[in-house]
Order: sequence, then C-alpha cells, then structure tokens
Amino acid sequence: MRSSYAVVALTVLLGLAWTSSSAARQGTAAPPQPGPDSQVQPGTPTGDIIKGEFGTSRIYPGTWREYWIYIPRQLDRTKPAPVMVFQDGLQYNAPVVFDNLIHKKDVPPIVALFVMHGRVKASSPDALDRMNRSYEYDSVSDEYARFLVDELLPYVAARHGLTLSSDPNDRAIAGNSSGAIAAFVAAWQRPDAFRRVFSAIGTYVGLRGGNQLSVLVRKMEPRPIRVFLQDGRNDLNNYTGNWFLANQDMLSALEFAGYDVRHEWGNGEHNARHAAAIFPDALRWLWRDWPKAITANPERASKQDVYQTLIPGEDWQLVSDGHRHTDGPAVNERGEMFFSDPANDRIHKIALDGKVTVFAGHTNGARGMMFGPDGRLYAGSTRTKRIVAYSPSGTADVIADGTAVNDLAVTVKGDLYFSDTAGRKVWLVSKGDKPRVVDEGIDAPDGVVLSPDQTLLYVSDGIGQLSWVFQIQPDGSLAHKQRYFYVHVPDAATRSGAGGMAVDADGRVYIATTLGVQVFDQIGKCHAIIAAPQATVEFGGPNLDEMYVTNGDKVFKRKTRVKGVLSWRQPIKPAPPRL
Repeated sequence: MRSSYAVVALTVLLGLAWTSSSAARQGTAAPPQPGPDSQVQPGTPTGDIIKGEFGTSRIYPGTWREYWIYIPRQLDRTKPAPVMVFQDGLQYNAPVVFDNLIHKKDVPPIVALFVMHGRVKASSPDALDRMNRSYEYDSVSDEYARFLVDELLPYVAARHGLTLSSDPNDRAIAGNSSGAIAAFVAAWQRPDAFRRVFSAIGTYVGLRGGNQLSVLVRKMEPRPIRVFLQDGRNDLNNYTGNWFLANQDMLSALEFAGYDVRHEWGNGEHNARHAAAIFPDALRWLWRDWPKAITANPERASKQDVYQTLIPGEDWQLVSDGHRHTDGPAVNERGEMFFSDPANDRIHKIALDGKVTVFAGHTNGARGMMFGPDGRLYAGSTRTKRIVAYSPSGTADVIADGTAVNDLAVTVKGDLYFSDTAGRKVWLVSKGDKPRVVDEGIDAPDGVVLSPDQTLLYVSDGIGQLSWVFQIQPDGSLAHKQRYFYVHVPDAATRSGAGGMAVDADGRVYIATTLGVQVFDQIGKCHAIIAAPQATVEFGGPNLDEMYVTNGDKVFKRKTRVKGVLSWRQPIKPAPPRL
C-alpha cells in the first residue's frame, strides 16, 4: 500500500499550499505551514491505507459511501485498538501525521477511519445523486453517532479483521465545517462512544439547529469529552450566521460549562489549511495522558445554573424496574414515593429504606396521582374515567365520575385540578361539588402543579413549545391565561413532549420533557436541562431533596441541593425572582 499512500500524501500537501503572496493579496497573515510531523520522515514505519465501500445502512436507507481505513504498522492485533473517525474522507495529511506521532510514541497506535458522507445514487445517468452530507453532518440528533457506532465501525472491524476498542476514551472523532459539527455532536450526544473531538471551521450556525448547541451546552450537565476548536477570522458570514463568531460562542459555552477545551484562532478563510498545519499538535493535546480516562469536572470549573439544583458527583440511581409503564409519582407526608404502573393495574410504594411494594391493585389504569391534606392518595382511573381516593390502607373511594384524568394537583383546601389531555381541558373538583371545566383549548394539557404560594397553576403542553400559567381566583376559577415557559425541544421534533411537573421551595418549576427535566425560574426562563428522558418528575425522600423520575419501565432518583414542595401543605412564599 506504500505507493498509493505517497500519492495521497502528495495530493493533500498540494491542496494545502498557500503562498505568502496569496495571503498578502487577501490582506491576511499567512497561516502556519505544515511542519515536519506532517511530512514523510525517512525511517518512519508506514501504515497501510485500504479503501472500501459501505452501502447497507438502515439508519440512512439507500445510501452508499466510500471510506479509507488507516492501519498503523505498530498495531498489536491481539488488543482492542484505539480508533479515530474523520468525516469527508482523507484530510490533514493525517496518515503521515499518525505515522510520525505513533513512531515518536506521542499517540498510541490508532486505527483511523476516513469516511465520506452518504449519497443515494441516481436512478439514471440523466439524474443527480441525492447528497446526504448536510442531513448527516449538520443535524444535532444522535443519528450520525448511532450510524458510526452501530453500523459502520462494526462493519469495518469485521471486514478488515480488526478489533476496535469500545472504550470511549480510546475513541476520537474529527472533521471540517459540517464534518466538524458532526464530530462534536457525535461525542456530545454519545460520550459513551467518543471522548475526543477535533473541530475545524465548524458549522455551529443556523443550518439544522447548530446555532442552538451552545445554549444547550450551557444548560445541560457537562459531558466527559475533550474538544479542540479551530477557526479563522475570515470564515464565512452568510445566511446562516457569522461562522467565526459562532465558533467563539461555542468556545465560550464550553468554558462556561467547565469542559476540557482548547482553541486556535487564525486569520484564514473557510478551508482546511490552518487545521492541517496544527493537526499534529491538536492530536498530541487530544490524546495527552492516554489511557487516563477523560471525565467531566464541574466542581472545578462549571458556572452552570444546573448546579443550583444538582450536586456534582451525585448521579441517577435505579429505584425500581421490571414494570410495563411507570407514571404518576406522588409523595406522602413522610416522603415515601408512590408511582403507578397503569398497564399492570398497580400502584407501588417506595419506602424510605428503598424497598418497593405493591400499595394497591386493580386500579383500572390509575396514572395521575397526588396526596391530599387528608392523607389520602388521589388518582385518575383511566379505564373507568373516575377520580379515586386511596386510604393509607389502600381502600378506594370514588370522588368523581365521568372524568378523564392525565395529571392532577391538590391544594391545601383539598381542591383538585386535573388535566384532560384528549379533551383539551383543565378541570376543578372542589369539595362537595361536581367537576367543572376551568380552561379549554390547550393543544395537549398534561402536567399540572401549583406554585409554592398556591396562587398560580402551571399546566404543561405536550405538543406546543410553550407551556402555560394561570392565576387562581378565590372561587377556584382560573384567570390571566398565558403561554409562559419556553421549552427546548430535541432536533427536528414536532412536539415538546412536556409532561409531569414539580416545584421546589425556591419557586423553580421542573417540567419533564423528551429532552430532559427542564428547570425554569419563577418568570418562565429555562436555566437548566437535566438529562434524563422521562414522563414525570417529583421530589421525595424524608427531606424532599430527592428528585424522582419515571422512565418507561423504570423509576430513578437523584439527590439534589433543593427541596420540593407538597402542595397540600400550607402555602409558602419564595423569595422574589431576579428579573
């Protein structure tokens, strides 16, 4: 493979040539030139480059792509090999750089995969191929990471007789432009698969949601990834935004969140010349201390508001699993948590010692649940369309008939507010009265919760991006309806997925969404997103400082800095919010 390797190296070096006179004509300083580490060195063992094709993707149906695999001469095939993925094929003269740095022992023997974006081949010579580059690379979903992890890397390993490490600390990913944001998103979405990122002239702009990434980086817990950013002051400024400013914004967000990040800004335009020149040093920085694991270290550096709620080092703990569908967490006076499994017709109790038992059976699909000031557990039976109150012993009394309940909230007076998602209504049941509609018209009213002072009712909207607030009137009716909470949504989502809600003693509002538990201040601004896709959220434990979430067939909890509020206790008035 040596002769083809030389052709590749020469092609890349010619493509990087940029003379001082050219720089002078453009009014910019010449970028640094590739150094000795980017040039073939006599006596350095030369790795092999093998070209291949892949055309059987299920994640990107119908696509075909080329790839090149670099295998270092020093590779020990008896051990899992570190691997680095590059978008857009061969670049940065990377095979030569790997030869030199591996020979110097600056980086481990790394298998490198250079892959092109997919294309759907045209059906005739008179038609164009459908190019998949922007869809694959610029999207901020986990699709491309899944394509690499679940499809391409296993295929390449099997096809070429390689054992590739599955340890994320042994995996890096790199790219230019759209390939750069693809590299970052792959690691950010799947830090269990990639931990080291080289991003050159990245498209963190308004193409497919990349302009929102820096906001999410600021609001979500830092992931254990290491990032090297490169860009030039003369990068593009077009309909999608200013690309150099966007890269600076991403750097600022990563630093704010406490990531291990380094950057190199130059005067270049939208090309790979500067990135190729600094690539050897970037590799050394990304792989420094290997095989020491890359970890997030928020205690040292993060300035994020998410740590007003969370405690660094405290993670989610599995409380219960093996159910069909968990829902409706509710906490009693002692801090014991109850949750329903509507498909199995059960309500479960989590004792303070963590033991899980069945509290009630034959619940007719009970879901939305909340304790009341009388010590009873109120629940909506979905199959019978009833609101039922369970005594501490588990016996049930019917409170209201003919009502579809998705979620409910109980006041200190014993009034019940509940959502009817299918009917697009919010209802009120006062003591001794029949249910009455107090609002209608929200697309998909889901979670309902009272403010700590019990003057406001918050209602989440499972479809709309904005969830709602009402002021509770003396007679229990609702007034001054307003879209209030701006909910972040996953890439290309058509609905917010806003579901169950909770509040803490400081007045923060927690909304469970498909993107995670989103944390809002009292005036409706989202300060943080706690990653944990789920349907509902509630605070429990003896001090009400444990956050519980239901997640499919499981229930998790996590210790927090904050304390929840039991709405059926006496109202409390939090400190006024900062505007």
